[in-house]
Amino acid sequence: MWHLRPYPVYLLKEDLNIKKVIIYTDGAARGNPGPAAIGAIIKDETGNVVARISRRLGATTNNQAEYHAIIAALEKAIKLGACHVILKSDSELVVKQINGKYKIKNTFLRPLYQKVVQLVGSLESFSIVYLPREQNSEADALANKALDI
Repeated sequence: MWHLRPYPVYLLKEDLNIKKVIIYTDGAARGNPGPAAIGAIIKDETGNVVARISRRLGATTNNQAEYHAIIAALEKAIKLGACHVILKSDSELVVKQINGKYKIKNTFLRPLYQKVVQLVGSLESFSIVYLPREQNSEADALANKALDI
């Protein structure tokens, strides 16, 4: 005989202990600066989506939005328990800045870069790679969805 609990037990995504994730991020601004938003998809190593982020930022630049998307995704991945992260972004500038190939000349990007470095410091491994825009359609759609609201 089966006995049901009086209150169902739900397994929340935050309760999962996911060690390795692949993140796709995108930031979008209509106008530069202008209304901006972020989108991100976090997948486990088998490709299952474990989280989606779609959030409006207010007025900012496209590059700032790209950094905000990365920060939000890293914070969520860490909350999920990730210690190994592969991040894919369609912002060549931001990827090269985070990889140390470009200097950060814009004073508004420096604190965002420093926040990324702080978050990455809590991970066991991290890599960020450039992804052509046409291969980042899911994150792009989430950013644009937030802008359209």
